[in-house]
Amino acid sequence: MPAAALPRIDAPRCTGCGRCVAACPPRVLWLQAAGPKGWGPKQAELHDAPGCTGCARCAVACPFGVIHMVKATVA
Repeated sequence: MPAAALPRIDAPRCTGCGRCVAACPPRVLWLQAAGPKGWGPKQAELHDAPGCTGCARCAVACPFGVIHMVKATVA
């Protein structure tokens, strides 16, 4: 069953601390380098939306309020 809500990450405000990634039980978030070839600052990214359970642990774990849960849309 798809999640009712998915995390929306405000990428420009993300510090790349990784707390959201560590808090995610299904491991659908990862840190992605902003620059070419894996260089540069890292930012959190949802890489597997269908695998997300919508638990919001990532949003709770973010100390900067960068992640907000939004209603999932049916494709």
